[in-house]
Amino acid sequence: MQLQLITLLGVKLDKEVYEIVIPTVAGEIGVFPGHEPLVSVAVPGVIVVRFKKGDPDKDLEYFAISGGVVEVSQKKVRILVDEAEHGDDIVEAESKAALARAIEMRDKAKDQVELERAHELVDRHTVRLKVAGLRRHRRQ
Repeated sequence: MQLQLITLLGVKLDKEVYEIVIPTVAGEIGVFPGHEPLVSVAVPGVIVVRFKKGDPDKDLEYFAISGGVVEVSQKKVRILVDEAEHGDDIVEAESKAALARAIEMRDKAKDQVELERAHELVDRHTVRLKVAGLRRHRRQ
C-alpha cells in the first residue's frame, strides 16, 4: 500500500509500505494492505513504518508527529500533519534541552494561553525523545 506523510512544508514520505502504526485519539492502530477505509484524528506520537513484510524490527522507521488527520483506503494511507520528523533527523541532546525549557515555560505560565503552548511543546519534545530513543535502540 502507498503511504503519504504530508506536512505543512510538503511531502515527507511517499512510498510503498507493508505496515504502519499510527497514534490516534482511539489509541494506536496498525494498518496493513487491504485495511478497511477510515478517517481518524492523529495525536502527537510516533508513526512506525515497516516497508516490506519480512523486514525485521531493526529495520523499522520512526517518525515523530504533531497530530493531524489520517485517511485510510485499501491501497493508500494519507497522513496530514503540521510536523513530522524522521528519527535520523532528531538530535537527542537538543530535544532534551528543549524539553527542559518547555517544562520551565509550563511551570512559569501566567495564563491559559501560555500554559497550552507550553503543554504542546512538552508533548512535542517528549515524542521527539521517544523517537530518538527508538532509533538509538534500533542501532544497538
